[in-house]
Amino acid sequence: MNRTKLRKIVWISGLALLAVVIISAIGKREGAYPEGVLVTVVPLPSGQSLMNENDVLDLSKKVYGYQLESQSIGQIDVKRLEDMLETDPFVRDADVYLDARNKVNILIRQREPVLRIIDNNGLNYYLDKDGMRMPLSKRFTAHVLVATGNIPPYDPTFMERKRNLLKDVFLLSEIIRGDDFFRVMTEQLYVSNRGEFTLVPKIGDHKIMFGHLEQAEEKLRKLKIFYQQGMPYEGWKKYRTLDVRFKGQVIGKKR
Repeated sequence: MNRTKLRKIVWISGLALLAVVIISAIGKREGAYPEGVLVTVVPLPSGQSLMNENDVLDLSKKVYGYQLESQSIGQIDVKRLEDMLETDPFVRDADVYLDARNKVNILIRQREPVLRIIDNNGLNYYLDKDGMRMPLSKRFTAHVLVATGNIPPYDPTFMERKRNLLKDVFLLSEIIRGDDFFRVMTEQLYVSNRGEFTLVPKIGDHKIMFGHLEQAEEKLRKLKIFYQQGMPYEGWKKYRTLDVRFKGQVIGKKR
């Protein structure tokens, strides 16, 4: 037997032995049990969390019917667990993986509430930045803009509708949230029976008659000019209402 054939046999034998070792190691690992579960919940930009480690562990228990540590690694379906965790209204994204120490790692990124809805029918919930409905959290109350009044019931397709009052509420809240001045200043958005908006600022006792969504950016622009140039001289308590419904005007009604 020449050297070339000998080397080939040795090389093939080595690969076969390595494959046996790997298969044996995989089988041994899949038959082993997790050394624990490590849960990480990424905080919201505010630093708060809508859920904690125990909430996530309870969710994972619902998937399998028992604790993750009580089943072998081979029985843990990572993709299924991720998919099930992501059905929770507080979870935007879930990553699950097994590390080298046989620990189950669960990384949770939360949905971020940006608007709270309290309608005339008594429904009380959050919308996240994608327009997804979220229940209130028992962990903490998100300090976000609140919309009240004549708001239609939530429909998962409301953002796809051509005309929808809840869509208008959400779009106006996003415009307000995108403006540093009005995001800090605005506390509440009220919807009348005619579908017109009234803004309630955090400062002063006045209200802002805003009207419909049309020309929202222009209305806020002229309102900001009035606040910056007129209000410091007139005083925050002088007006009962400010009306921006008419083009190019800010009409102040005194007390």
